[in-house]
Amino acid sequence: MISAAELPSTRPYLIRALYEWCSENGFTPYVAVKVDNSVQVPREYVQGGEIVLNVSMDATSSLKLGNEFIEFKARFGGKPRDIMVPIHRVMAIYARENGQGMAFPVSDDESPAAGLSAVDVSESASDQGDEPTPPPTTSARPALKRIK
Repeated sequence: MISAAELPSTRPYLIRALYEWCSENGFTPYVAVKVDNSVQVPREYVQGGEIVLNVSMDATSSLKLGNEFIEFKARFGGKPRDIMVPIHRVMAIYARENGQGMAFPVSDDESPAAGLSAVDVSESASDQGDEPTPPPTTSARPALKRIK
């Protein structure tokens, strides 16, 4: 029998499920990421140690939602960039249009196999376009904040 410590994280499976839900229902999937040295994103778009990325099929190419990393190519300010985000650095995935999704706990000392908690992020949908949106503010409980 496999112990709980040996079980793979459910996070990548939940991210893929919510991505599929967003895509099938005509919503734009966004991921909020807590940036550290393991995250490969354009640093000029990182605010407060966090970045929000549009991961829709229209905004990305070669998207791979793997068990360890989210990888894709996207344009930032017209420049093509390779993006690589470790799954354990994803703070949330949600639909831009209505904020529905799931948030995950992320801390600087968190191991990749750490747990997760589901929260309603409907109060946090961004009303902005396809450009990267300002990141949510951090608090004791994972949450996203509406920015207008």
